[in-house]
Formats: sequence, C-alpha cells, structure tokens
Amino acid sequence: MAFAAALGGTDWGWGAVNAAVPPQAWWLLLGNLFWVLAYDTEYAMVDRDDDLRIGMKTSAITLGRWDVPAVMACYAIYLVSWALLGRSLGLGGWFLAGIALAALQAAWHYTLIRERTRDGCFRAFRLNHWVGAAVFAGVAIDLALR
Repeated sequence: MAFAAALGGTDWGWGAVNAAVPPQAWWLLLGNLFWVLAYDTEYAMVDRDDDLRIGMKTSAITLGRWDVPAVMACYAIYLVSWALLGRSLGLGGWFLAGIALAALQAAWHYTLIRERTRDGCFRAFRLNHWVGAAVFAGVAIDLALR
C-alpha cells in the first residue's frame, strides 16, 4: 500500500498494480511473512499442551522438536531478506543498525524459547513488537538523516 501511494498508483488493473508496486515490495512482504511465522510459532509454543489435547494442528506441533530452530531460521530469513532489500532500495548504516538491533532481540528470544516454557515463549511473543520497532526505527532514522 505504501509503495502504491508513494508511486502514485491510482489504476488498479493487474498491469497497473505491477507498475505501482515494484518487485521489492513483494519481496519485503514475503520476507515479512517469515517474521509472522517466527512470532506466531512462539505463541503456538505457549499453547502446545492444550492444542495437543484438543487435536489442533499448529506450527509448534507440526514442527515438533524443530520448533526452536525453525523460529530462529524464520527470524534469520526475515532479517537477512530485509537487510538485502533495504540496501537495494538505498538504505544505509542506520537502517542496518536497526536490523542489527532486531537480530540481537531475536537472539534474546532464543534464550526465552529454548527451554519451551510457557512463560518464556509467551514473553518472547508478547515483546515481539520491539523487533519490528527496531527495524522501523532503522528505516525512519536512515531516511530522516539523508
């Protein structure tokens, strides 16, 4: 939406959407989905026992003992893809500092979820907005100081 608004997209025919929303926007969306998978799986890890009792299939149940590595891989894919795409869009050092701060938070999340406790997993999920805030701050500061 932001790309279309900034690029002045007003015609929403299929060809116009491709012109108003460049490929980088779609790649950013795809990268962001890995962040969603990371924090959603952290939340699913909180309710694993209850979900098993009622027969619900969640990412935490589907991933089994690979849940923690999968969460960390999703964080890595999200942050690396955004770092590469941000650089391709001309963002610089402040942006990368925001990515680095988000990566440090993801590493902290590992310490919270590695034992798979309800409290640790819920805390990681609940504080996930700070990962996004770090990336946002990096973008905002980088653009503001141009």
